[in-house]
Amino acid sequence: MARILQSDPAHLDLLAHHLAAGGIAAVPTETVYGLAGHALDPAAVAKIFAVKGRPRRNPLIVHVLDWEGVEAIAAVTDPDRLIGERFWPGPLTLILKKKSSIPASVTAGLDTVAVRMPSHPLFRALLRRCSFPLAAPSANPFGYISPTRPEHVETALGQSIDYILDGGPCEGGIESTIVSLLEPDEPKLLRQGAIALESLEEKLGKSIHLSREVAGEDPARGLLSPGLMERHYSPHTLLRTFRGRLPKTGKGDAIVFLNAASCREEHHFALSADGRLSTGKGTPPFTWRFRRGMVWPPPFAIAWTGLRPRTRTIHYTFIRSIYHDNNDRCQMTS
Repeated sequence: MARILQSDPAHLDLLAHHLAAGGIAAVPTETVYGLAGHALDPAAVAKIFAVKGRPRRNPLIVHVLDWEGVEAIAAVTDPDRLIGERFWPGPLTLILKKKSSIPASVTAGLDTVAVRMPSHPLFRALLRRCSFPLAAPSANPFGYISPTRPEHVETALGQSIDYILDGGPCEGGIESTIVSLLEPDEPKLLRQGAIALESLEEKLGKSIHLSREVAGEDPARGLLSPGLMERHYSPHTLLRTFRGRLPKTGKGDAIVFLNAASCREEHHFALSADGRLSTGKGTPPFTWRFRRGMVWPPPFAIAWTGLRPRTRTIHYTFIRSIYHDNNDRCQMTS
């Protein structure tokens, strides 16, 4: 079973040595918990894919401490630096031309690499202790829910990894936004995420195109970015939306409103503008698990950019609010 490490210098040193030796471990970021490994070590990268059950065609995001780290693994242009300086450290991932130091297994065999400079203080403290970048997709089995607490990682992957660095609950709860700068005059948004499209365009002073790229049927074709698979999250909780009259509910059902005033029963919940779930009487101090959830109004009425559909698939899932505990930020995605 994974050992949960507290955030002290001795444990950070232990974890850095473990990663340098080719081990993998779960670490906190400002978005979700990541499954970290030495990004320049093909054996460590292989462990990440194996533990997650992640398709090899789905590339990994490489995390670095600073611009020196970026330039060690990618070719950096002036437009790259312009957008990076506005949003890094932070939950933005850039698709750049890779350098030969990055193994092909990290990039799905492509000549590009996904790079991020995280802002989480513990993750940055760990990166300072490492002389190498860290590949770190979300610390969950592929296709399932991204963890935002160490106990979520322990439940999902605790039997498969040695260490979990306890950073408490993640601040964001939704993955990083991914932008491609391969065509400098036409930046493309590949994955909606923690940074809204409007914020990107405002700070850059230019329009960013929404990419229509999704995973094709050829399993041998590498994807340019994570988040392009048509099936991304698969929670066990069934969800349906409704309009008008409240549906009939049974034992184990929950109804989620976007207005707290609508909560009248124990199984009624409200989803706030900042993504927190509560009952009409406040946030419950215990864990709820439901077999079915119903949402009013349908999730596509929510204007949060990061929660709009990312692919042509137009079904929605209401994830963390009815699957993990209610103190988490919830997540919806396609």
